[in-house]
Amino acid sequence: MKKLILSVAVSMFAAGLAPAAFAASTQQNKMKECNASAADKKGDERKAFMKECLSAKPAAAEAKGTPQQEKMKACNKEAGEKALKGDERKKFMSTCLKG
Repeated sequence: MKKLILSVAVSMFAAGLAPAAFAASTQQNKMKECNASAADKKGDERKAFMKECLSAKPAAAEAKGTPQQEKMKACNKEAGEKALKGDERKKFMSTCLKG
């Protein structure tokens, strides 16, 4: 039982950090893509291209979130609607996130 509680607590903590980690990863990917696209540009042309490329808004798919984040949101919403608290909520969240 203690392992289950610890596992749920760690999962919830990690889910709270996931958006920040995802944002950093997305920005890093954007930097790689822009850098690759700017390989043939030099000087001011490259600088202007990189500025525009990096400031572009992310695609809708990137902004949505990962499937795990979506699952976490759905489970949290459902647990809130059911007004679950304490051990009942932990058990529900564990079951919900697994299945």
